[in-house]
Amino acid sequence: MLSTPSKSSLLLHRINPSTNTTATTNTTTQFQKRSPLTYCGIAVPDSAARYHTHAVGPNQCCSAVVQEISAPVSSVWSVVRRFDNPQGYKHFVKSCHVIVGDGDVGTLREVHVVSGLPAGHSTERLEILDDERHVISFSVVGGDHRLANYRSVTTLHPSPEGDGTVVLESYVVDIPPGNTKEDTCVFVDTIVRCNLQSLAQIAENLSRRNESSS
Repeated sequence: MLSTPSKSSLLLHRINPSTNTTATTNTTTQFQKRSPLTYCGIAVPDSAARYHTHAVGPNQCCSAVVQEISAPVSSVWSVVRRFDNPQGYKHFVKSCHVIVGDGDVGTLREVHVVSGLPAGHSTERLEILDDERHVISFSVVGGDHRLANYRSVTTLHPSPEGDGTVVLESYVVDIPPGNTKEDTCVFVDTIVRCNLQSLAQIAENLSRRNESSS
């Protein structure tokens, strides 16, 4: 019987890619200092940054991807918040069906991915849906894939100029057997980055349509 890792084996990670360092603590009961989180030179407000602190086990990896979008937060959020319709901007998703719930926290969806990926389907649970703070999070709870214990958090906040949106998506996931931490992060980062680039195009087109009809 496998033993359960002690709490002290978990690390709290706050991702700060602008300096290529990751802050850690020795126990999940301690809190990180509220230092500003930056990503690629973009400051992330603490109201959003606090959602990107993950408990990371010894056989897990954690990373984040940022995307600037030339559209207001309201337009981007209208696409991102649709837990029942990830294929609205995620090109690797072929179909999605809600199997439990009505879109609130705790809702389960079954996602089928396109061919060519090392996966068939994924069962995912909605963990956070905050329309006021523009935060959405889901975890993978089952399915036919190699990304076990995957949890993603996505936050939106206005760009420094005030006329656009900064999207930050972070995740933690188990490292599959036979893979390295670097391999896993490169693979997942690529998928997340493609999704966010697609989101940018869709949200910007939506914003232009809204402007022309107003």
